[in-house]
Amino acid sequence: MSLESRLNWFKSSYSGSSDNDCVEIAATQATVHVRDSKDTRRPHLGFAAGAWADFLPYASER
Repeated sequence: MSLESRLNWFKSSYSGSSDNDCVEIAATQATVHVRDSKDTRRPHLGFAAGAWADFLPYASER
């Protein structure tokens, strides 16, 4: 079984149910994976858990 098939993807609660302009996140112990919710077949980005944690305070400032 590939890593991709084992990831549990979810969309932000800030996204409406019909809004496809969002990203989806799947977290593992070491990595946070991010993909475009409009085209989930495209490659996704992976960030070290620590780097993602450092990013979160900046994301909430928008």
